[in-house]
Amino acid sequence: MNMLIFSDLHGSVDAASKICELSREFPLVLCLGDVLYHGPRNDLPASYNPKEVIKLVNTLSDKIVAVRGNCEAEVDQMVLTFPVLSTTAVVAADGQVMTLSHGHIYNEEALPPGSGPFLYGHTHIPVAKKNDAGRIIFNPGSTSIPKGGFPPTYGTYEDGLFSVHRLDDNEVLMSVSL
Repeated sequence: MNMLIFSDLHGSVDAASKICELSREFPLVLCLGDVLYHGPRNDLPASYNPKEVIKLVNTLSDKIVAVRGNCEAEVDQMVLTFPVLSTTAVVAADGQVMTLSHGHIYNEEALPPGSGPFLYGHTHIPVAKKNDAGRIIFNPGSTSIPKGGFPPTYGTYEDGLFSVHRLDDNEVLMSVSL
């Protein structure tokens, strides 16, 4: 099963519009948290408008699996039409059980149980690798407030390959295969 993977929209309409456009090509969309708000540590992203982002991401409610980021609150669940308050989620595809988390509780240094691919966000820095134990560690980076010198990015999973793409032109920046 092919999947679109994103994290850290932080209320950016431009980023949400691009994700919605890309989602047309994917039967499943994985959201790794921080959908609506920028939080006290981040500057406002370009095109910050959480009310418009609500309208956009709610169009994905029939095919999105989301986890709670450190900027999500109970009020977000009142306006979003898909569950957004779970710390973790699991998705099975291609014989793998993938664990999703935002990254502020479980992360590369504090992995959740399991041996399948671990997907997280939070750092705003993309990662696509296998750790020393051979477990895939994947972070799609941030769609709106990138860090570490990276551009805005998103991820995909297609035919056993996790890839990080630039949001502006879809160029693949890094990838890791099952």
